[in-house]
Amino acid sequence: MRPLQRPVFALQHRTENSDRDLIAAAIEGSESAFAALVDRYKDRVFRLLGRYCRDPVECEDLLQDVFLKVFRKLHTFQGESAFYTWLYRIAVNAATDHLSRASHRRLRLVGDDDALDLGTEPDQAPEAPLVAAELAAVTRQIVDSLPEKFRTVLVLREFEDLSYTEIAAVLQIQMGTVESRLFRARQRFKEALERLHPELLPTGEPSSGRGGSR
Repeated sequence: MRPLQRPVFALQHRTENSDRDLIAAAIEGSESAFAALVDRYKDRVFRLLGRYCRDPVECEDLLQDVFLKVFRKLHTFQGESAFYTWLYRIAVNAATDHLSRASHRRLRLVGDDDALDLGTEPDQAPEAPLVAAELAAVTRQIVDSLPEKFRTVLVLREFEDLSYTEIAAVLQIQMGTVESRLFRARQRFKEALERLHPELLPTGEPSSGRGGSR
């Protein structure tokens, strides 16, 4: 990540500093406090942005933009949710805003090397790595085709492993809306997989979706 272009100030570094301590010090003008926050979360934010963008340079630009926004808005953080939840919300908004502003260079959600969990154990046959690679590519294609509100909630749950409560906080929506969007996103994913690549469906898989903490 390139250095932030905005001037900030300094705090004596202590590894035990909590987010709340660092935020308070950064608001007071500590450069090292803000740098510690950036260092603590930049990898997680970059990984999240990478779900939207395949270009590393573009991801770096978005990462820079996210932390500039954090720097400017840090004084507005009220501590009603975890700091990383507030930070994720800024990151998701930055990514989707960029998507809408630059439709000719549309950001695309991508998946992990592992395929979206459909609720069964992966095949352990010798050809399994090839099947997994194909399913990962198909996953990227299908998730990319989903409407933004379904893509984002699916990425936050399936790839970032956020709880339902955390997703609701990040997106500032009701828990019931999270549940509804996830259900519809998973259904759309499975329907697309059945329609386009039925051979990749796990044997005996009755429906998409997975359980998880809320």
